Amino acid sequence: MGNLRTKELSKIGYTNDRARSLVINTISKHFKHHTKEQLLTLLAAVKATPEQYLSDEVLGKIAATFIDHEEVCHHQEFALLEQTGRLKIYGAKEIEHGAKKQMELAMSLPVTVQGALMPDAHTGYGLPIGGVLATANAVVPYAVGVDIGCRMALSIFDEGESFIKRFGYQMKMALKEWTHFGMEGGLEVAQEHAVLDDPAFQSTEMLRKLQAKAARQLGSSGSGNHFVEFGMITLAEGNSLGLPAKEYVALLSHSGSRGLGANVAMHYTKIAMDTCKLPREAQQLAWLDMNSEAGQEYWLSMQLAGDYAKACHDRIHINLAKALGMERLATIENHHNFAWEDTLADGRKVIVHRKGATPAHKGELGIIPGSMTTAAYLVSGKGEEQALYSASHGAGRAMSRKRARESMTVSALKKMLAAANVTLIGGSVEENPLAYKDIESVIGAQEELVAMEGRFLPRIVRMHKE
Repeated sequence: MGNLRTKELSKIGYTNDRARSLVINTISKHFKHHTKEQLLTLLAAVKATPEQYLSDEVLGKIAATFIDHEEVCHHQEFALLEQTGRLKIYGAKEIEHGAKKQMELAMSLPVTVQGALMPDAHTGYGLPIGGVLATANAVVPYAVGVDIGCRMALSIFDEGESFIKRFGYQMKMALKEWTHFGMEGGLEVAQEHAVLDDPAFQSTEMLRKLQAKAARQLGSSGSGNHFVEFGMITLAEGNSLGLPAKEYVALLSHSGSRGLGANVAMHYTKIAMDTCKLPREAQQLAWLDMNSEAGQEYWLSMQLAGDYAKACHDRIHINLAKALGMERLATIENHHNFAWEDTLADGRKVIVHRKGATPAHKGELGIIPGSMTTAAYLVSGKGEEQALYSASHGAGRAMSRKRARESMTVSALKKMLAAANVTLIGGSVEENPLAYKDIESVIGAQEELVAMEGRFLPRIVRMHKE
């Protein structure tokens, strides 16, 4: 464990002696194996949103020190609405009660115009994962999420099944060499991308400070459900890519904006919660007015984090194609933790937040993954207005990480992988296929939202080893 000094704690806002001594005791007992960086990120999150951690048996006491001494600052108080906006739920039977309750709470915000819940929805912080929220001239940092610009990218190559049979070993080696997973670190070879020269990095003090870290982490992925995998995709007849309907080798990646997005999310969530006071149960849904300085700063920082997440995928796909001498025929990509300016059917201008939802305007291509052994789908949107032009972002979790850990052994996971003809590099039982809803029924619940253009099956999967 990296030893934390009081100076470092003060820097992230731990100025109270009681909080600092609690932190030092808690860390030495419960977080021996965390790096200094991980600890600082976690402690910053506790300070930014203490309400979330109050019930945590380990971090609850630390969180409580921030609740007692609420800083007095310029803020406005808002009440929730009795009459809520329009909410449409897809695949409601498979969605847990908690996620629906969270979405109903979001619908009662005075800035909410319309909402939709996707069939992969499950409980999250603030907005549920799978929640889509349209607001009037306001952006809700926690309705975008901590991993800003978390996204999918799919490259289709001019190779068939025989390529994996012949070069499976080289593909595994390339994945080991050209991907990096986990909270910290990056690729061994310095990566270049135009995004690092984006003038937005110079626009706020926080972004300036994060630029060097962004350069270090470029081309890497986070932990949890992020992955980079090779597999086979079967394209449908008459697909929008104009490619022959047959099987192709494809590369699929899922990750976000690394430390850059997480820092932006925590910083502006705190500002939102300090300036926009809501009843306690809704406090995580605090918003920033788009006309305010903080709202404009968040919007610019969010766009940069999204561009950076795209740059990470760009590097992964370029590096792997080059390492294996493969030629790309097409690349399809989409964000699923982001906010966009959009126009509703009645002409109203809104901000559409998609937290774990895929944009699906008419003809818009997107990717909806399943799990490490199940199908991912290449889809095109049907532009359904009631769904706020959205679709699900995956299969969605059916069990928490803790329950997934307790209900699956390593040997049982190995059997599942073998039965599906999948090689796993890294990974953990927390991400086992049974921890997810059935992708086929999730896709079935959104036939009015998207059309299927291709079906991808994973073969060689690389994930973070927990």
